[in-house]
Amino acid sequence: MRYISTRGRAPALGFDEALLTGLARDGGLYVPETWPTLTGPEIRALAGLPYAEAVFRVMRPFVGGVIPDDDLGALLSEAYAGFDHPAVAPLKQLDHRTWLLELIHGPTLAFKDYALQVLGRLFEYLLARRGERVTIVGATSGDTGSAAIEACRDREAIDIFILHPKGQVSEVQRRQMTTVDSDNVFNIAIEGSFDDCQDLVKALFNDAAFRDQMNLSAVNSINWARIVAQIAYYMIAGAALGAPERAMAFAVPTGNFGNVYAAYAAGRMGLPLAKLIVGSNRNDIVARLFNSGTMTVAGVEPTLSPSMDIQISSNFERLLLDLYDGEGGAVAAAMTEFRASGSLDLGQARWQRALELFAAARCDDDGTLAEIARVYRESGELIDPHSAIGIAAAREQAGAVLDPQAPIVAVVTAHPAKFPDAVEQATGIRPALPPRLADLHQREEHLSVLPNDFAQVREFVRSHARPGPGRMTGRMTGAA
Repeated sequence: MRYISTRGRAPALGFDEALLTGLARDGGLYVPETWPTLTGPEIRALAGLPYAEAVFRVMRPFVGGVIPDDDLGALLSEAYAGFDHPAVAPLKQLDHRTWLLELIHGPTLAFKDYALQVLGRLFEYLLARRGERVTIVGATSGDTGSAAIEACRDREAIDIFILHPKGQVSEVQRRQMTTVDSDNVFNIAIEGSFDDCQDLVKALFNDAAFRDQMNLSAVNSINWARIVAQIAYYMIAGAALGAPERAMAFAVPTGNFGNVYAAYAAGRMGLPLAKLIVGSNRNDIVARLFNSGTMTVAGVEPTLSPSMDIQISSNFERLLLDLYDGEGGAVAAAMTEFRASGSLDLGQARWQRALELFAAARCDDDGTLAEIARVYRESGELIDPHSAIGIAAAREQAGAVLDPQAPIVAVVTAHPAKFPDAVEQATGIRPALPPRLADLHQREEHLSVLPNDFAQVREFVRSHARPGPGRMTGRMTGAA
């Protein structure tokens, strides 16, 4: 199994190099050169398996033999051993047609745990085998940072630097990052937006000399291994609800497009999809794209769903490669134009192709609160603002799912206690954190505040990363 860049100008890499490299040298994102598929019987067989074993069956073809089966199986078993629910990613029926896929039972109570608990262990395994160290840099709009820190804390071969927009994540999200007291963890609050944080991370990767000197890698959803682990829960949910004989729709609250792209990837692997429904908040660049055929950047507005306060959805570039029929040069040109002008027109034919599978809906803060209240009133379930947007999108776009027998699975992406103010405003009930996090608000915080300035962020990373084997040398494989 080899991985190629969406922009077509970086060398193809194996699974291990794609994982450790993160962002391709040409600025693109890695995708499989060819898509592995699961047969109907292989999809059917996922139903009822222990979660880690089912993930193994989905991930194994992507790993391409780089990690021996026994080691990969042990790694996955360890990654999910500490999750709070015995099913790890349980399905819960909400009404006659709608199901909830709960991805909130990991250590930081968000869907990011399902990939990052695997990714941290993959890093540790591969670095130990190579005798190397890496510096991980990532940007977060809320949940990725805490999940990445939890997965990478105290690992000897990793230093991790997480950038978040100052004042624009919830208090619980911030504290889950900043109260980790570990020598290899560095939190940076950037005086800017999430998109500013994301641009700073990409600029660090695009500085080739710095990238090699610090042996940079990524844990954001630009890292292909993140997507692979997320594909699994869609395949597993599909099998539980009758795939491959039965198609289904997934409704996914979407900011950076990684989670819904993983559902799309499950379709590429053979899962029958009736529709993928994208839910956006007021920062609705993705919804506007599917509803108009044009992706146009607007200003970022703070909302009750801060993890979706994004205007540049990095993972959409992976879908673009398919819409441009695998022409990396065309994708590179399109992304260059988008960055220069702030707008990208898909063109009528590509837009219509996208609409064959995707639908989208927008939900503002008032609608979010109303949906949290409605779900609680009708079912007794407390849901967070991001999940509410996905459920609202599922209701609004149910008519776009042409098969009336197809179930619609709404993805629950965060525990309601991560956003207690919004949930209490909508329902009158303030959700409590699990006992293991009950003292979160009393823990000491550790963070540094920096301006939105590339040179200052680069120097901070350079001066705080710990020296060690593999550092200051870089890897030549994949070098431009």
